[in-house]
Amino acid sequence: MHRHVFLTGPPGIGKTTLIQKVSEVLTSSGVPVDGFYTEEVRQGPRRVGFDVVTMSGNRGKLARISGSNESSKYRVGQYAVDIASFEQLVIPLLDNLRSSRSSPRRPVCVIDEIGKMELFSQPFILGAKKVLDNSSVVVFGTLPVSRGRTLPFVEEVRHRPDVKLFTVTRENREDILHEIVTSIQDCCTGKSK
Repeated sequence: MHRHVFLTGPPGIGKTTLIQKVSEVLTSSGVPVDGFYTEEVRQGPRRVGFDVVTMSGNRGKLARISGSNESSKYRVGQYAVDIASFEQLVIPLLDNLRSSRSSPRRPVCVIDEIGKMELFSQPFILGAKKVLDNSSVVVFGTLPVSRGRTLPFVEEVRHRPDVKLFTVTRENREDILHEIVTSIQDCCTGKSK
């Protein structure tokens, strides 16, 4: 029986767009939704970084392009990751959701995404584990595609027996919205298989 739903697929395939669309459908049907998604930051046509955006609209910096002479403890490619900003926004959300009590409809915690940048934060990993282990919360999130070197926590989530995983492709991304919504609604009411 699955309790959580995750999307996976290559970068730019539309996972975050699906997260937003599904969250809107769930909210409009009365399901409580909280959490965060990651959004590109652009200057004209050029991507210069990523922000974390909460479901209530608060925004914080996750990463920005940094100059080659800048030193940053946390880097992914050309991006310097701002762990303090990320944790300031995300950790209180996870703390609040992991302490949720059982109700007829479980709240949904959106985590977009569990990836390299986010995994620099040990408090995030601990918070995400606690939310995943809380039987009163449904997690709806995204995981990167496994390529080359794996990320242990990503693989742990991917292989949890209570996780249903959808692979998003160019061919199915317009058609799987209803199936994802139904899976999450079933998790919220305890009907998932």
